[in-house]
Amino acid sequence: MGFLYVIIGLLGGVLSGMGMGGGTILIPLLTTILGVCQKQAQFLNIISFLFMAIFVVWLNIKNKMVSVFPAIIFSLPGIVTSFISAFLVKGLSENFLKITFGIFLIILAVMQLINLIIKSKSDSKQKK
Repeated sequence: MGFLYVIIGLLGGVLSGMGMGGGTILIPLLTTILGVCQKQAQFLNIISFLFMAIFVVWLNIKNKMVSVFPAIIFSLPGIVTSFISAFLVKGLSENFLKITFGIFLIILAVMQLINLIIKSKSDSKQKK
């Protein structure tokens, strides 16, 4: 069982490092394969993201790949709303969180598919 946590953690880390959001894969894998409840999976995702984000931010600042001031300004609303939503999620049911997360993934997939179709159509028009 511990081995599966390591494999799933590696997948989440690789996807996070590529900028795709490890939670998109981490949460479904934790809930479906390991049977972790939704709230705990979201918590584990946040904790793992915290450690990964600290390292990536440090690395990007070190390599001068990020402007610190805009990043701080961009992050402040996210920090405030994350703090508020962490308290709100306590009162939500497990099923509501699962359904909401599933809907989010479906919307994300549809948006990606639409963008891919639009891009392929514009690429084919440019080739003509």
